[in-house]
Amino acid sequence: MTAPTTATASVREELSYLLTLSRPRFWLYLAGPVLVGVAYAAGSPADLLEPAAVALFVYFLLPANVFLYGVNDVYDREIDAENPKKEDREARYEGQRYVPVVVTLCALLGVALVAVVPPAAWPWLAVFLLLGAAYSVPPARFKTTPLLDSVSNGLYVAPGVAAYAAVAGSQPPVLAVVGGWLWAMAMHTFSAIPDVDPDRRAGIRTTATVLGERRAYAYCALAWLAAAGAFAALDPRLGALLLFYPAIAVAIATASVPVDRAYWWFPAINVVVGALLTMGGLWRVFYG
Repeated sequence: MTAPTTATASVREELSYLLTLSRPRFWLYLAGPVLVGVAYAAGSPADLLEPAAVALFVYFLLPANVFLYGVNDVYDREIDAENPKKEDREARYEGQRYVPVVVTLCALLGVALVAVVPPAAWPWLAVFLLLGAAYSVPPARFKTTPLLDSVSNGLYVAPGVAAYAAVAGSQPPVLAVVGGWLWAMAMHTFSAIPDVDPDRRAGIRTTATVLGERRAYAYCALAWLAAAGAFAALDPRLGALLLFYPAIAVAIATASVPVDRAYWWFPAINVVVGALLTMGGLWRVFYG
């Protein structure tokens, strides 16, 4: 009876590791845009539960996060040896053989979505998978190229655009895509600020390491301000909501709050802002 118990414990440990690797705090960074995209694409309440929309939400809630962060951890093994975030809140990859297998399966699951979502969404699935891999995998490895590391993180917008296209059958307004992309660029660089010192020790060049902390804050504030402007051109209420981000960037930069502490506020902040965006779309669907 000992062997099955040991095997069961091993499987539980592996699943627990994969769960930690997927960054549960950040699950809604991919799944949240799906909800926003569906809310603004829906023409009736029935559209909210379109099979394609449900499939996209399920994929981007967990498998996509395992793929995205798993690729990152596998190719950042040496760098992460110096990263204090891996000590408690995140998982440190140590060469477990099953991890690349599971990550590959999660990528293939994303490819398989073409069977259940309409062609209008296919390009955005490709954008997510290609940029998600190219961000970490050589020879592209965008994460080590200043500015490209930031620009490539527009991949976080792809799930929302794919969901909009899947439900509406057409692409969303260009300004919405541009605004979302700028928002993601700023969010990426902000999240890299706590890693400036370990990245510099590891010889990694990023937008944040090149700019330094103070100028990185300015970069984030300007990108978030541009994002708010793009959304304001669609609806002034959306622009006003997005102005919160440049305001908080300035507040953190000028206050005595450590950035590695402020960084962990953003999952909650983004959930609140995303919920307000989603409710705005749902209001139009139900009370239009």
